[in-house]
Amino acid sequence: MYHVQDEVSLLRASLAGETDAWGEVVVRYKEAVFGLCLGFLRNRADAEDLTHDAFIRAYTNLHRYKLEKKFSTWLFTVASNLCRNRLRYRRYHPVIAHPDYVNGGNDPAHIVASEDRRSAVREAIDRLPIGYRAPLVLRYYNELSYKEIAEVLSLPEGTIKTRIHRGKLLLKKDMEKDGVVYYESG
Repeated sequence: MYHVQDEVSLLRASLAGETDAWGEVVVRYKEAVFGLCLGFLRNRADAEDLTHDAFIRAYTNLHRYKLEKKFSTWLFTVASNLCRNRLRYRRYHPVIAHPDYVNGGNDPAHIVASEDRRSAVREAIDRLPIGYRAPLVLRYYNELSYKEIAEVLSLPEGTIKTRIHRGKLLLKKDMEKDGVVYYESG
């Protein structure tokens, strides 16, 4: 395992061809990139494929990354562009299967309640139009700022704020229609 904690040092080492450094970068970001892809695509297999593809594309184009910029924003941009391409492809080649989301834990009652709520939220997010879904996923699952989301999606920051606000309203309405009490955690 590569022991350098500084991200810029890891990226410089990766640029110099040190594969252990790039492996550490992948370890740090793979769950966040997978969550982003899953939020866009709503299909676990596609999300896994594109997570892998995003890291390959990022490594191949690492020389284009500006070290003074936030790496996660650049990486999420790479991943979201791949997701958009996949969604365009899907318009002509529809996907029928819907993924299952599984999480573990110790208390069976807590697991069931937590999983039911998580599943209800994920299903409600899945039903949102992509214009609202993507900003919500980036904000609440990937914890990006409005500015970072605007950069990733190539939209004005004001548009992002509006879409997140409207997306939350649509999400609340949809969940309440299904009898799920909506509350905002952050």
